[in-house]
Amino acid sequence: MIQTMCSQYPGKKGELIVEKPAYTNSEEKPGQENPGTGTRMLHGETTRRIIGCAMRVHSTLGNGFQEVIYQRALEIEMTLDGLKFEREKTMPIFYHGQSIGKRRVDFFVENAVMVELKAVIDLEDVHLAQAMNYLEAYKMKIGLLINFGARSLVFKRVHNNRISEDAPAVNA
Repeated sequence: MIQTMCSQYPGKKGELIVEKPAYTNSEEKPGQENPGTGTRMLHGETTRRIIGCAMRVHSTLGNGFQEVIYQRALEIEMTLDGLKFEREKTMPIFYHGQSIGKRRVDFFVENAVMVELKAVIDLEDVHLAQAMNYLEAYKMKIGLLINFGARSLVFKRVHNNRISEDAPAVNA
């Protein structure tokens, strides 16, 4: 099962609205504390920094641009924030041990977090399904789905529960 945390950043007001907690498990995770549950989120500090960068981009640019514009601006913000990342990293997708194609991840941050960007008015179930499928295909534990297209920044923290917390991140 994959769990998500969905939040909106209303731009100018500067408040976060948390719709769902990322973890329902009371076991402490390494990373940032989740204020909704008092537990820790895996790679919480990294995802917090990425989301902060996205908030700064959205506050500056607003909505209405193509995805590539937000991608370039986020690249600048994450560089300024000191995050290590690869942009549009090509990663193979395997089926029964055989390579069946490749997919470019918008950002692969700190060798641990996959970031998928969108610039659509409303995120749809297909966008979340895509992010979850990428996590599973890449054997990643944590991902962020960030939408710059809405009036308010929307992000979903996606957690792949099919991978143990101790498993190493894939950086093929």
